[in-house]
Amino acid sequence: MGKAAQKGIVSFHATQIRDFAADRHHTVDDTPYGGGEGMLMKADVLHAAWKSITGLEKKPEKGAKTLTIMTSPQGPRFDQGMAKELAGYEKIIFVCGHYEGVDERFIELCVDREVSIGDYVLTGGELPALVMADTITRLLPGVVGNDRSLTEDSLENGLLKYPQYTRPRDFEGLSVPDVLLSGDHKAIALWRKQQMRDRTASKRPDLLKK
Repeated sequence: MGKAAQKGIVSFHATQIRDFAADRHHTVDDTPYGGGEGMLMKADVLHAAWKSITGLEKKPEKGAKTLTIMTSPQGPRFDQGMAKELAGYEKIIFVCGHYEGVDERFIELCVDREVSIGDYVLTGGELPALVMADTITRLLPGVVGNDRSLTEDSLENGLLKYPQYTRPRDFEGLSVPDVLLSGDHKAIALWRKQQMRDRTASKRPDLLKK
């Protein structure tokens, strides 16, 4: 991500939500109406922070090149296919949830999509935002040095990547498969294709079902 920013391919900016709290304690959360555990992030503070970035009062109509994502266990799970789609946007705003949750009115007004990185709960949304930003950034043209790395990655075609080897040829009684030393590129390609299916069936059978 740092190298991509240095090249001018992408830029990152962090907005401190507390800067938009109106009181002297910079309060960003409050107790939920109706009772319940935990604290909720305030809609007015979040909206003011979001407005400072977008210049808008509410989210634009569908088709806009700017997308607001809130990291949330309630959203669909982030995957490589979604990363490819998101790489097509000009600007992505990640809203990092905290505490017990976020006032629903902010979500209705400003959030285009809630996205989860897995079925577990974190203390904050910063790590999911970084995971998504990293995954999306490496898909942008010019970020990864070898474009073949993108097309042959694990999960790229719904399969895991084939096993790989480098020197030494023999290590602790284990040898590099003979086909990789044969120089027969067609045979190597077929071996790798079969290994991808076998490895996926063994390690991630759920991917094959898809």
